[in-house]
Amino acid sequence: MTQVAGDLDQLAIDTIRTLSMDAVQKANSGHPGAPMGMAPMAYTLWTRFMRHSPTEPTWPNRDRFVLSAGHASMLLYSLLYLTGYGLTIDDLEHFRQWGSLTPGHPEHGLTAGVEATTGPLGQGFTNAVGMAMAQRRLACEFNKPDYDLIDHYVYSICSDGDLQEGITAEAASLAGHLSLGRLVVLYDDNHIQLDGPTDLDFTEDVLGRFDAYGWHTQRVTDGNDVASIDAAITAARADDRPSIIAVRTHIGFGAPTKHDSQKSHGSALGEEEVRGAKVNYGWDPDKHFFVPDEALELYRQAVPTGQKLAAAWREKLSRYTAAFPAEAAELERRWAGRLPDGLEAVLKTYGPADGVPTRKASQEAIQLLAPVLPELFGGAADLSESNLTDVAGGGIFEPGNASGRNIRFGVREHAMGAIANGMALYGGFIPYTATFLVFSDYMRGAVRLAAITGLREVYVFTHDSIGVGEDGPTHEPVEQVASLRAVPNMDVIRPADGNETMAAWAAAVERKGGPTALILSRQKLPILAGTAEKARGGVARGGYVLREASGNAAKPDLIIVSTGSEVQLGIGAAEALESEGIRTRVVSLPSFSRFEAQDAAYRESVLPRDCRKRLAVEALTTFGWERYVGIDGAIVGIDHFGASAPVDEIMPRFGFTVDRVTEIGRKVARDGLSGRIPTLADGHEGH
Repeated sequence: MTQVAGDLDQLAIDTIRTLSMDAVQKANSGHPGAPMGMAPMAYTLWTRFMRHSPTEPTWPNRDRFVLSAGHASMLLYSLLYLTGYGLTIDDLEHFRQWGSLTPGHPEHGLTAGVEATTGPLGQGFTNAVGMAMAQRRLACEFNKPDYDLIDHYVYSICSDGDLQEGITAEAASLAGHLSLGRLVVLYDDNHIQLDGPTDLDFTEDVLGRFDAYGWHTQRVTDGNDVASIDAAITAARADDRPSIIAVRTHIGFGAPTKHDSQKSHGSALGEEEVRGAKVNYGWDPDKHFFVPDEALELYRQAVPTGQKLAAAWREKLSRYTAAFPAEAAELERRWAGRLPDGLEAVLKTYGPADGVPTRKASQEAIQLLAPVLPELFGGAADLSESNLTDVAGGGIFEPGNASGRNIRFGVREHAMGAIANGMALYGGFIPYTATFLVFSDYMRGAVRLAAITGLREVYVFTHDSIGVGEDGPTHEPVEQVASLRAVPNMDVIRPADGNETMAAWAAAVERKGGPTALILSRQKLPILAGTAEKARGGVARGGYVLREASGNAAKPDLIIVSTGSEVQLGIGAAEALESEGIRTRVVSLPSFSRFEAQDAAYRESVLPRDCRKRLAVEALTTFGWERYVGIDGAIVGIDHFGASAPVDEIMPRFGFTVDRVTEIGRKVARDGLSGRIPTLADGHEGH
């Protein structure tokens, strides 16, 4: 248990260790061991390299720090308290408690100085890659000779668990390809994981792997050697590749029996072990949450230093504004997240003869938005020609072209999602990502974190149902939309035609408080009567009456409610049923969450409670539609996997035709048919 730092360095390092131990012990919950081992590298980074301003935590040109090993949250909370971000000792004493600013894992937007919500391993590492990509792109857009407004670094501390997650391999591979030289990762190489020594299942040459990715790699053999850590970070910053530094640390450093033991990983050490560790540090074991004055004074130098850094940057910004007023105004708008005026006016309206796949309408929306919305920045997981997401003439974002607007993520869906999260967290961008809807499963962890954090992002999920056709059940999404709708704070929009797609894009980029998933068709869809006039307002509200029952009936005999490619079936069925005297309203309901957010009067005007005869139609699982059809309504969906066949054959085979919807609608209205209606399936049930 060697300690090689100088006296004041050591005192400051041990302050992080003791605060972390005490907070976890008081909560009787948490992860004390990692902060105890990581403390020297964190101390070195935060006091010798990090350019940040604790009293101005959102200063735009600050260095970003992402604790990817989010379970070690007390390391970050200790640093935030010590350097002056506004946390108090009382906050540390209420670690993991209700209403605390120090939750179990760091939460962006709750605690000043927390740059990303982390904890699910690999996500923070990948967020940092996204931040480094955003930094490079924004610097390319706005830096001028003698005015390097955006020139900061992105730092992260990760664990062996982070590096075992596949998402990190995806992100590291892309970061190496892009030569993200302002990304520096410190790897807490403590040889221990929850189940025991890492060599039980993790014996690879980590640095050899990162060498192959194109990273700059280094090893510090003694994680307590501040001078060696300092030298390694200095060398990393001087290289034009992303850097990873493997720092050999000791989990639970100094604990009498839990030093280098998995027993210090995920639970409080115990009172006697805490006392013993403090004795080993030369501290009074009877003092809790004790911060020596000399250590606090050292850390709090970050406040005046940061204020000077921020002030100098603002002075540079002032001179930049005088020299480049238009660019300065645009940068300020981007940082503030304000959209330019008149955005919706650039979007087109389709006429009756303009039927298109909704993925094609999405492509047109991107082309129309891109010139007036330069913050729109994204791409696809090797599917740009299928998802139709490239900005025409925008170039590829690559090592020699930081101005490129189109990102080639490669077949890396999970990393793509978390990289986009990093971009959104960074600010100045509205990132969008794209893949086939069925592969949204691969990026689910990142999607969930975007929703938790409330990030403004757009997911372009194409090939949206069994209408994918020939590729068969492996590529035909059935359950994915219901699954996405179940995510709190996720807006899922499945537009019915080109006009609804234009409206969906407008709604997506305007939404600030969370991500939006656009669910788009592969096949061509007709432009529906009424969407030219109604879609903009109707999609924004989640649902609307697209076709009214005869006589503008306040109480129709039947309501057909649908989304996406099946709305046309509802329209066709309504026309047939009306000829039989069944007054039928058709409701397009592209977004459940938006509709549920409307006031009761509006929802009642669309789906009146007095009309209990309702039929939902969607070529996806029926799960979730019960809330709209009730016990007297029916649902036409598909509660099994699809099959391989051309779209013009597969849809009728499974019963998605005007004639069948008409038949079932008639039975619902006249005979009281209700419940989930089996598909025709023609022998494919349970495929």
